[in-house]
Amino acid sequence: MFISEFEQLSAFCERASSSRILAVDTEFLREKTYYPKLCLIQVATHDELASVDPLAIDDLSPLKALFEDERITKVFHACTQDLEVILYAMGCVVAPVFDTQLAAAYLGMRQQVGYGALVERYTGVHLPKADSLTDWSRRPLDAEQLAYAEDDVRFLPGIYDAMMTQLVAKNRLGWITPEMEELTDRSHYERVPEEAYLHLKRSSSLTRRQLAVAREVCAWRERLAASRDVPRKWVVSDEILVEVSKRCPKSVDRLHRIRGTEQISQSESEALVRAVRKGLAIGPTDLPAPKRRERNSAESEGVVDLMYALLRIISDRSGIAPQLIATRDDLLDLASGHRDGRLCQGWRHELAGVHLERLLAGEIGLTVKEGHVEVL
Repeated sequence: MFISEFEQLSAFCERASSSRILAVDTEFLREKTYYPKLCLIQVATHDELASVDPLAIDDLSPLKALFEDERITKVFHACTQDLEVILYAMGCVVAPVFDTQLAAAYLGMRQQVGYGALVERYTGVHLPKADSLTDWSRRPLDAEQLAYAEDDVRFLPGIYDAMMTQLVAKNRLGWITPEMEELTDRSHYERVPEEAYLHLKRSSSLTRRQLAVAREVCAWRERLAASRDVPRKWVVSDEILVEVSKRCPKSVDRLHRIRGTEQISQSESEALVRAVRKGLAIGPTDLPAPKRRERNSAESEGVVDLMYALLRIISDRSGIAPQLIATRDDLLDLASGHRDGRLCQGWRHELAGVHLERLLAGEIGLTVKEGHVEVL
């Protein structure tokens, strides 16, 4: 059903409140805004399927109550963007959640498997390819658009049931639960202006002092973009901010010698220069650490390569994607003797850490037989 009135929404949510799961997906736009614009919310239980129009309904409190109900598991596929959009549009943290894309990586499928491939694997249904250029803010939505949108939740309740059965049978539910809980951490989706520099492209060459300037100028851009509700790049590009961080202009005249800054107004140019000066004034002990790791030696890279070969064997035997078990940084931490890394804790240690430790200790080795790497 298409829900465009509060009374319809309230009635649906009252019925859905008795369900143990609620499948959720969203359609949104963010190409021309800083904050994502929520355009449609698709929800489904085992018995009902609905598309909710947040552009027509001012009060979404009944749906918010479902999203926050700890008794109901909210089922998504690749939930990160959806959780961010719901947080900003409705002011709530959805919990608890179950992400079928994450679960798939624990069940022998590749990491970040697409929704269409997942539906085909579990139901045999072949979904049409997504139309990434649909303007979901335009009304009215036609039947084809609604059917396409509802397909994104139509199959999730059944897939969730099948996945839960498999996870319990493989004794992996305890492994995945902390990962799912981590997805609902509000801090992952809140934007802190002073942390925006961590996502600045082409900043790996900056010194610690230049990074301090980058932290301040990126925070300036973040606040300005939010106040205007426009994309960051519409204020000033990453490329220009990196150049500003390198040159550290202390006057508007010096700033405007950087190509691309001429479109910045006088008042905003003055604010940007003040941000540069603030970064330059930061004391040595408060300078941000470089984003890049120190370059590893050839010997350590060789050890990590050998560890990764063993990790691939463990991945093949367990059916869990290697990237989900450990990254190269995780392997390097273990090889360097760090005992507080992910491979020294929980299921990752049980599944892979103990074997990697034996490899590092020389207790086991690797060989090639018939074109395959095997454990000695």
